[in-house]
Amino acid sequence: MSPLLSVRKLDIKFQLVRPGDMPWTKPRYLHAVNGVDFDLEAGKTLGVVGESGSGKSTMARGLIQMVPATGQVTWRGETDLLSLSPRRMKPYRSEIQMVFQDPLASLNPRMTLGQIIAEPLATHRPDIPAKERRKRVAQMMERVGLLPQMINRYPHEFSGGQCQRIGIARALIVEPKLLICDEPVSALDVSIQAQVIELLKELQRDLGLAMIFIAHDLSVVKNISDEVMVLYLGRIMEKAPKAELYNDPQHPYTQALLSAVPIPDPVAERAKRIMPMVGDMPSPMNPPSGCVFRGRCPRSQDDCAQIVPQPNTGAHATACLHPGPQYSGETN
Repeated sequence: MSPLLSVRKLDIKFQLVRPGDMPWTKPRYLHAVNGVDFDLEAGKTLGVVGESGSGKSTMARGLIQMVPATGQVTWRGETDLLSLSPRRMKPYRSEIQMVFQDPLASLNPRMTLGQIIAEPLATHRPDIPAKERRKRVAQMMERVGLLPQMINRYPHEFSGGQCQRIGIARALIVEPKLLICDEPVSALDVSIQAQVIELLKELQRDLGLAMIFIAHDLSVVKNISDEVMVLYLGRIMEKAPKAELYNDPQHPYTQALLSAVPIPDPVAERAKRIMPMVGDMPSPMNPPSGCVFRGRCPRSQDDCAQIVPQPNTGAHATACLHPGPQYSGETN
């Protein structure tokens, strides 16, 4: 059985134009996503993690043609989404929906809650009568925990958590098969984060959704994902089933990210071993040769500057020339 979504060699770059550039000036590019491959099965969740600037959100937007991308994005084993014109892409937009990072900014301030949730139905299912649309909106509001009397309120009258519930309801009203969540809880406090995560897990169980869940917080990703993919400077560093990646990370970058996650137990927090990672992420306009992580990697060797590591085949893929258990030079 073919995966619901299959991505091969996804590449996204943006041409940079500086003041004074002439038509003959050699173009400069910012390479945001470079050769990303993954498969996603129906009903499963792929967690995507990495620092700011690693290409997570750009990758998500490229999958659905919100930004220009090259490569192959195969939907249900049949259609390459990147080869479709905007007109031919429209029917697939109801099957792939997105929940954005800033819940308030993603809602139209001039529309009521009812109008916001009903808008995708009016766009993708104009054959549905207005009475039936109102019924579906009421049902979806109840499902995501919004009270019926809220239907005529405007976005500014809601809290951040409620606005995110509205965004989720708007995305799910057209019954998509894939939900892309672009850091949906990063702007919320911890208690509201837990509520939204539990809501997404419940909806996934009930509706059989597949999800791509993007986040900075590895503890959040662990709670909701079946497989986790770690990005750095637009490249895959490691990709593995959740249990394998968290229990036995092989890439130094993954180990550094995991070692930075706080442990609620004070004794365990003091005893944990810290993976050193110095410096800042280099500019994607001028990435280092070879392994893009080598400038911050405690295992970097001479060959890391010459060879671009590719993820190995198999369930636990690592793009590292010197992978292995956590670095022996850790500090407590």
